[in-house]
Amino acid sequence: MRLPLESSVIWVHYLPIGTTIMSAIFAINLFRRYANRREGLHLLWWGIGIAFYGLGTFFESMITLFGNSILLNKAWYISGAVLGGYPLAQGSVYLLHPRRFAHITSALTIPLVSLTSLFVIMSPVFPEMLEMHRPSGAILAWRWIRWMTPFINVYSAFFLVGGAALSSWRYFKKADPGHRALGSVLIAIGAILPGIGGSLAKAGIIEALYIGEFIGLILIWSGDSLCRKSRPTNKFKEWIP
Repeated sequence: MRLPLESSVIWVHYLPIGTTIMSAIFAINLFRRYANRREGLHLLWWGIGIAFYGLGTFFESMITLFGNSILLNKAWYISGAVLGGYPLAQGSVYLLHPRRFAHITSALTIPLVSLTSLFVIMSPVFPEMLEMHRPSGAILAWRWIRWMTPFINVYSAFFLVGGAALSSWRYFKKADPGHRALGSVLIAIGAILPGIGGSLAKAGIIEALYIGEFIGLILIWSGDSLCRKSRPTNKFKEWIP
């Protein structure tokens, strides 16, 4: 069932369109860097992560501007709540930790993420909880699914935000003359903002999520650009090569 567009649509509701467009360009850039270097699995993971980031905001724009449906809402939940940050975090694991550790964490977390996505697809729904122009996980009748996503999100925040913060601290301590310390800070802040927006969205302020995602992606992309402006002069790995 598709629902008519509300008359209360404001400029903030168009932000997910801009976020989707930026995500597509950024993801293509990451995939090209991975293909050109033929190395660095972190670039592949980050490309997948940004692609899902944009897919989530695409479904947000469809829901907000053209009306919600059970299919759209579930697609948004999988691409945003489940997969919004996990691939980015796993990319950070592959960059900042030994390959063996990264492979082990992948083997442990990919089944959890896959099962959670499958459970979302299979879950019965509460149709009366479907809001006309706001995506929400409240429609899922299997409430325990919403207890699984926090584990994925905590894991993602720990390695994505924590990894960026740790890199920034190390660069500051080494008095890095380039832009990598500041770039890492921007990535950390950019990764936090969608989570803050998501928390406010649960309280009914969905606009905060749209703003957080938009500004967050700008900061992550800006941090990426700053980190790439200077090359490492020693064996210490930069945040984004």
